[in-house]
Amino acid sequence: MGSLPLGVGRLDRLLGGGAPSGSVVLLAEESGAGAREFLYTSAAMNALSHADPELFSLHYGDLDPDVSVPPEVHYISLTEGSESLRRDLEFTMTEEIVDAATDEIQFRDFSPEYFQLSPLPRDWYLGDATTIGDMGERGRREGLLSTLGEYLSDHATGNLVLLDSLTDLTTARSDEMERGWDDVIMLVRGIKKAAFHWDGLILLLVSEDAISDQQFGALMDAASGTLRFSWETGGSQRARTMVVREFRGVLSRLEEEDIVQFEVEIHEGGLDISDVRKIR
Repeated sequence: MGSLPLGVGRLDRLLGGGAPSGSVVLLAEESGAGAREFLYTSAAMNALSHADPELFSLHYGDLDPDVSVPPEVHYISLTEGSESLRRDLEFTMTEEIVDAATDEIQFRDFSPEYFQLSPLPRDWYLGDATTIGDMGERGRREGLLSTLGEYLSDHATGNLVLLDSLTDLTTARSDEMERGWDDVIMLVRGIKKAAFHWDGLILLLVSEDAISDQQFGALMDAASGTLRFSWETGGSQRARTMVVREFRGVLSRLEEEDIVQFEVEIHEGGLDISDVRKIR
């Protein structure tokens, strides 16, 4: 089993190149603690490796010789359009990186399927569809989960897929989701089983603020691993921190080094780890 880069240079090097291929990773956060920026950095850096190798090397560093960069990057949003993604990327890293990377990110907007059973005016959520030339495809009243599943089946093999955000599924109105949260857990379990054969890497963003502890525990159990982002306060300072939870093929490496926590920072190249907390 090989590895695929998460896109966060120092973390990938510490993990021996990245995450095991076939992994489904939860990026879970307290609001603003860094999981979303991790998602953006992962998408941008993997895309940048194809778009501008020199700029990639400058901001990411050298790839491990045993690591394969995924040939495609697919970013899925349930509620936002492609222009929103570009704007948020620009908030996270330099415009030079964003300009180069976005051409290599394949964006899929699921807002038509997400909002189709809501009372919202259709032009509110179909606006972006006209700009990407498939208004007819977006306008079909297909089920959200079945359409999402078809997209993953068509594009996840060997590639990096990022879903922003899994939490949105808890409020989706769909004939397919009669059991609510149980259907979300079943979706993640299904993705994990299929991902083993897809042999790519899938990152799922989830906000802990929007779910219960029991729901979060069920999600962690359904995924391959979890990167948990939270705020830590010491005196007058607040720091973003990240803990690796229950991650096969990854956690053992950190335990060997007695690493229990990372501090993370956001700079012109996106998110990176800035300090390693070890057991003293």
